[in-house]
Amino acid sequence: MMGDPKEAGAEASPPGAATRGGLSLLSQAESEEPSAQGSALFLGGNEVKSRAVVKYSSAPPRTAFARLEEKTDLKLPPANWLRESAKLGPAGTTILGNSKKSKPFSSFGMAYDFIDSVGNDVDVVSDSENIKKLLKIPYSKSHVSMAVHRIGRTLLLDELDIQELFMRSSQTGDWTWLKEFYQRLIDQKWQRKKKSKEHWYQKAILSKFLYYSINGDGAAQPVPSPAEQQESSSSDQSHESEGASWPAPFEMPSSVSEDPSASSQGLKNDFVRNILWTFEDIHMLVGSNMPIFGGGRYPAVSLRLRDNNKPINVLTGIDYWLDNLICNVPELVMCFHVNGIVQKYEMIKTEEIPNLENSNFSTKVIKDIAQNILSFLKSNCTKEGHTYWLFKASGSDIVKLYDLTTLCEETEDKYQNPFTMPVAILLYKVACNMMMKKNQNKKHYGTIRTLLLNCVKLLDKSRHPQIIASANYMLSELFQLDEPKKEESSDSPLNENSDESYSEEEEEMPDSDENGTYSTSSDPADDNKAVAIIKSVGELSVPEKYKSIHQIRPSCAFPVCHDTEERCRLVLSYVLEGLKSVDSSIKKESDLPAADPSTPIPLKYEDESTRGGPEGLEKQMALFLDKMGSLQKGNCSGQSGMTPGSWQHKMKLQLILKSSKAYYILSDAAMSLQKYGRALRYIKLALQSHDTYCCLCTNMLSEVLLFLSQYLTLCGDIQLMLAQNANNRAAHLEEFNYQTKEDQEILHSLHRESSCQGFAWATDLSTDLESQLSVSCKCYEAANEILQFSDLKSQNPEHYVQVLKRMGNIRNEIGVFYMNQAAALQGERVVSKSVSAAEQQLWKKSFSCFEKGIHNFESIDDATNAALLLCNTGRLMRVCAQAHCGAEDEFKREFSPEEGLYYSKAVDYYLKALRSLGTRDMHPVVWDSVNWELSTTYFTMATLQQDYAPLSRKAQEQIEKEVSEAMMKSLKHCDVDSATARQPLCQYRAATIHHRLASMYHSCLRNQVGDEHLRKQHRVLADLHYGKAAKLFQLLKDAPCELLRVQLERVAFAEFQMTSQNSNVGKLKTLSGALDIMVRTEHAFQLIQKELVEECDQPKNDEATPAADSSPNLNREEVIKLLSIFESRLSFLLLQSIKLLSSSKRKMSSNTEEDTVLQTNKQIYSQLLRATANRNSTLLERIEVVICLLEQLASGSSVSNSSAAP
Repeated sequence: MMGDPKEAGAEASPPGAATRGGLSLLSQAESEEPSAQGSALFLGGNEVKSRAVVKYSSAPPRTAFARLEEKTDLKLPPANWLRESAKLGPAGTTILGNSKKSKPFSSFGMAYDFIDSVGNDVDVVSDSENIKKLLKIPYSKSHVSMAVHRIGRTLLLDELDIQELFMRSSQTGDWTWLKEFYQRLIDQKWQRKKKSKEHWYQKAILSKFLYYSINGDGAAQPVPSPAEQQESSSSDQSHESEGASWPAPFEMPSSVSEDPSASSQGLKNDFVRNILWTFEDIHMLVGSNMPIFGGGRYPAVSLRLRDNNKPINVLTGIDYWLDNLICNVPELVMCFHVNGIVQKYEMIKTEEIPNLENSNFSTKVIKDIAQNILSFLKSNCTKEGHTYWLFKASGSDIVKLYDLTTLCEETEDKYQNPFTMPVAILLYKVACNMMMKKNQNKKHYGTIRTLLLNCVKLLDKSRHPQIIASANYMLSELFQLDEPKKEESSDSPLNENSDESYSEEEEEMPDSDENGTYSTSSDPADDNKAVAIIKSVGELSVPEKYKSIHQIRPSCAFPVCHDTEERCRLVLSYVLEGLKSVDSSIKKESDLPAADPSTPIPLKYEDESTRGGPEGLEKQMALFLDKMGSLQKGNCSGQSGMTPGSWQHKMKLQLILKSSKAYYILSDAAMSLQKYGRALRYIKLALQSHDTYCCLCTNMLSEVLLFLSQYLTLCGDIQLMLAQNANNRAAHLEEFNYQTKEDQEILHSLHRESSCQGFAWATDLSTDLESQLSVSCKCYEAANEILQFSDLKSQNPEHYVQVLKRMGNIRNEIGVFYMNQAAALQGERVVSKSVSAAEQQLWKKSFSCFEKGIHNFESIDDATNAALLLCNTGRLMRVCAQAHCGAEDEFKREFSPEEGLYYSKAVDYYLKALRSLGTRDMHPVVWDSVNWELSTTYFTMATLQQDYAPLSRKAQEQIEKEVSEAMMKSLKHCDVDSATARQPLCQYRAATIHHRLASMYHSCLRNQVGDEHLRKQHRVLADLHYGKAAKLFQLLKDAPCELLRVQLERVAFAEFQMTSQNSNVGKLKTLSGALDIMVRTEHAFQLIQKELVEECDQPKNDEATPAADSSPNLNREEVIKLLSIFESRLSFLLLQSIKLLSSSKRKMSSNTEEDTVLQTNKQIYSQLLRATANRNSTLLERIEVVICLLEQLASGSSVSNSSAAP
């Protein structure tokens, strides 16, 4: 064809992909085409459904044809003959063979333009001539030679003109392997057949007729020279390239559209019309160049020339009928001539064509042929990307299908197949198109993956690195790295695409006999290379003879990765292949041209006014990286010499970013499995990838900065966990140092652009705890800084809160670490030595960390964590106080002002913590913990003041008052009523406080002289607190010694009171009360007895367990000491009681009650003397005796009490 017909129509759009792909661009001519709704034609009683929708047309407005006068001589050329005409399109010039009749890649041009239809909705894409040729196979003896390609569920059919290709092969060498195969297996005596003179005569007559019919209106234009035609083609091609609007990284590689052989291979859509034709249930995208005229009873007619001496045969009838169906033309105008002289015109309706005399055919049979051929091809052309050859020799009834790709691979150069490149590009473009659809769901991912894998398989890595890199990137994009678990289940939509695709690997199973025979064994000598064979063309007319059962191929389902690591590893494998393609295409550094001194070097950070990103973001990032020590000198082209803006630069940026995301997800997964060494290795790779990205990137996106913030946050988490799991350091180190070959190769590609040392400080596996905590803190600080300067904190409030929480937490951890170090130093210090400078330095560091942590939590209104840090600051103040207490001589020890100051500060911080929480309901556990610590602080202060009274500075009364106040405050914050795990501790604390207060008042009473009112007050308070202490100790099962001590002190208090009494009655009453207290100690002795019994039984039950372990709370020495005091005090009380009762008995008359008590006391006293005299008694035996005596004493006192009742 000479010139592009689309250029002839002024209103037609250029054929670029952007102007045609998927868009029905209807020009004025289009609107005058037959109705786009199509038509259902009823022919001879058999309904054949046919619907044609014009998707694109470059034809000018339709005009009526010029009806030639009778006797017009068609042998004479008209004035406009062979001149370019928009009305005739390519029909005028192709008829005489001035341009190639058909191009081997015509279907690819259409597929590129209507990429939406390929692989999904359309069954066949082809030239209408090829469709007609296939449907005429059972009627025709002529040869059929077609190339078949499968893309998804779509078949692309192109004429494979063997004779022409073999003529070309002698010049180019492209098809030598096919020529050899053809000559060996199919037609060993092949020679080019010349067309007869009659053939050319008929062609010329038809051409002149069509030119006469367009009425010679001057629209014809001179035919351009071959040079002009080439220029026109190349300009169209470049226009098509510029028109492409693919977003990176899915853009059409420029190497594809700029391929100089593209034009010669016919990769353009050269048809006047592209029609979506639905024939029965078969959807076809068909290209047609048939001229259509207006006039007659219908808005459209087709024009035909027939020799009146030759009747219309079946082949011609089918030809006319199919042409009209495809173009939706309702009527045919036939001009009859005899020896080139016009005779008459006849108008025939399209539905009448099958019933014409001599050309009778059944439309139902044509429908069956179409369905059978499609089924045969779909069942056997199963491998996507392979070139299949459908061949029927002239005069033969056998149709054979060969897989040329397999045959080609047997030759030395498997890329010698000229179809390889167009097929690969189409696979790529279909995948791109599916990827870019916003409404696309995951059920198509399996199809996209298969398309891309087959595309990559077809291409030579060294020749087409851009497409391979882009395809691998898209493959990596198919896998959602942060995919929720629910989408990985067996009923995932990822598996629902099986009807969309087929296997590219599975071997084809032969069909059963009822579905037709695809035998490969009819003649082993000739046919062993054939994929399938139709033994007789007659079989194609049998309804559903070749019913396709191979359209559904489940093996192409998208792989479901149940494991995150498996998914990420798959992504990284594609990323690596992409990186290799990019790297292989970049010139070696030594090959790069020297810098031109007059050309300014582009800087990495552009002027703020010209940059599209957030204002000042790159500048801030530069300062940040410089601060982190990772800003590398040089420009953004990297060390490999990539030009910013080149496809290599864009693609490598995308691949590197993808690898960093994958490593981040891997690190996060390893973290959740507590594999901290592995997690650190992966986050190191993620940060190295990101560092390289920063080196290459010219326009930093805020999304990428958010990724960096997330990576650093995770890195901080990992370092913290490594610090807390130091006991397993060897295993973590081994995991950290292990590296796969894939990781090494990716790192090698990163090192081509950058040193990757930007964040090395964050990913070192240190053995020092302080260093690990410090690195973790620095990671969080860096993550926070990124959020601050990029204004991401307002866009990502959740991440911002998480970073600040982690900062608060790590500062707490570091604060506690320094505090514990200070406490350890204090423990190692020699007694009476003053506080060291090292300790004070540690206090300052610890305090600073706590203060910053509190500020972090308060800034995000996290009152609970702020309260915990205030609580820890209080604990630090107590450590400081304890350090000062150990700095004095034990014998001259007094409670110092420094201790008091630090304890007061501790109290302040605990009270702040409680104020931060507000109420217990906000967080009961934390509230109780702070309350307990506050109570402990008050208790410690009071105890130290009581035990080491600062008498050199304060009066005794003031000290007692301060101790009493502190003890009461401690008691106030000691919750004895709430049933919590800490309740026994609180009860013990409260009992101890009451005991200490009682002892203090007891001591005051003994030492005090004078003020009787104060003495009386102290006596009442001592009695009150002793009673409460005893009551609380009685509730506890593990404090028998304390209970015993309190009761003995109460007895001593009674004895002290007795010394100031003069009357025997008063003394007897006090003695009775003291003995009553003694009786109440029975509970304590029973607890001690129980523990001693368990202690004795323990070795028998389990000899391996030491007896002491069974009762860790029982101090034998303490028990023996208290028992001895108890025995002596009981002996004393009984003796005093006997003396007083005996003397009162002599003075007064007989009293039965006193007699009973006297007798009981004497008996008990006697037994007690005998027991204490026995030196051989064991502790248990002595306690058993005491319990027995107390029981007797209790029964005796109860008898006396009952008899004394009125």
